[in-house]
Amino acid sequence: MFGQYKRIKNEFVGVLTGKGLSFGGSEIRTEATGYGLVYFMEDMLQHRNQNFVGKVCSVSGSGNVAQYAVEKILALGGKVVTMSDSSGTIYDKEGFNTEKLEFVKHLKEVKRGRMSEYIKQYPKAQFLEGKTPWSIAVDLAFPCATQNEINAEDAQILVNNGCIGVAEGANMPSDKGAIDIFQAAKIMFAPSKAANAGGVAVSGLEMTQNSMRLSWSRDELNQKLRAIMGDIHRKCVQYGKTEDGHIDYLKGANVAGFVKVADTMVAYGII
Repeated sequence: MFGQYKRIKNEFVGVLTGKGLSFGGSEIRTEATGYGLVYFMEDMLQHRNQNFVGKVCSVSGSGNVAQYAVEKILALGGKVVTMSDSSGTIYDKEGFNTEKLEFVKHLKEVKRGRMSEYIKQYPKAQFLEGKTPWSIAVDLAFPCATQNEINAEDAQILVNNGCIGVAEGANMPSDKGAIDIFQAAKIMFAPSKAANAGGVAVSGLEMTQNSMRLSWSRDELNQKLRAIMGDIHRKCVQYGKTEDGHIDYLKGANVAGFVKVADTMVAYGII
């Protein structure tokens, strides 16, 4: 698409993102959503004077978002015990590590295989055929597979099992009933409109690079992504703080988004 746009318009601008690295793409575009998701949870934990170290985590999905969420969780000291696809869930009680994650990446990106094949390589793990990860007791949950993958029953099981935080990596993976339960339990709940903004953020950075005719390094882009996710978290805290000190991240994300649009409309003289 970008090649045809350039041919027709004879312009090289950041109209389309996700381009190849050889013609204006960003280094961490593939990793951005998964990394950003975990950065947001890291900020929520830090707001409670906690961190990832020792936290047991469930991740659903096995695509880009799930893979790089697992990668970043491991880097920050967390323990991931699940990944999944539409055929079912792998529960690895010992936890995924770099070697196991690389196996999943090869399985999904090269072989185009199913997660059930994981137990052939790592027989100590369990394959829960046709099941989602949400019945497994964890500290933190990261739904990264699909819309409405967590329903009210799943949410109640997570809360009953002691889950303290849910961050949405997919687009709206928790249905209305699930969100109501997370909100009532006052666990940390990061809605997708805030938590999975990393991919869009790096698309914006790619457009900036194109406009400035430069290319940032992987480390520079990662630092910028980290700063963007930190700023989103701060806005959610600013607008989501309740009288008892709890942070309603859903409210915070909604209000912050509204205020940004409203302020822009006022500045442009639209209203």
